[in-house]
This record gives sequence, C-alpha cells and structure tokens, in this order.
Amino acid sequence: QVQLVESGGGLVQAGGSLRLSCAASGRTFISYSMGWFRQAPGKEREFVAAISWSGGSIYYADSVKGRFTISRDNAKNTVYLQMNSLKPEDTAVYFCAAARALTYVLDRARYDYWGQGTQVTVSS
Repeated sequence: QVQLVESGGGLVQAGGSLRLSCAASGRTFISYSMGWFRQAPGKEREFVAAISWSGGSIYYADSVKGRFTISRDNAKNTVYLQMNSLKPEDTAVYFCAAARALTYVLDRARYDYWGQGTQVTVSS
C-alpha cells in the first residue's frame, strides 16, 4: 500500500512558477514509477509528466515540455513537479500517481495509487 500526499499548489499569475511535491508513504517508493496528471473543470484527467523508478527516464506531455520539470528524491520518498512559465490553461487540480513499473508509465489506467490532488490556478 502506498499513500500519496500532494502539496505546493496555489494561485499564481501567468508567467509565474510553482513547485509541487508529492510525498509517498512506505518503504517501497523506489519500486514505483511516478507520474503527474491534471484535471481541469469539465475535462478528463490528462497526463502531464512521468519518471522511472531511478529518475533516469522521463517523459512529458507536449503541452508542458520545456516549461515543467519532473524529478524525484528516493531518499525522501518524494516526487516533484517544477512548473515555470505558467499559463492560464495550466489551471487544474494536479494529481500524483504511482505505478508498479520500472520505466515511466503514460497510461492512466496502469497507475495503482493516486493522491488527493492539489489545486493550481493561474490568473491572466
């Protein structure tokens, strides 16, 4: 069992930055690849970024490539999402998720555990 708790969301002006954190419980964090997803009102949850268990493989959605950076610290059981040059269309609830896999996972259905989400609002 893995419990995930996101933090770091908030209100920011367009062009600003936020850093999301996702703290995982349990001693098996290193066994999981991690991902960030987001869900805007009235829309489906969409993939944002994913990272393999070692951090050696990373993948981004085209919409955030070059602006967002995913990273993880296995000693702290934490995964991060650094978000720069934020746009109003980035406004959503951001979720972290864990998948029992060695490489990064893009398919939402393959994730085993989800956090409760943190709200990110970007004003224009």
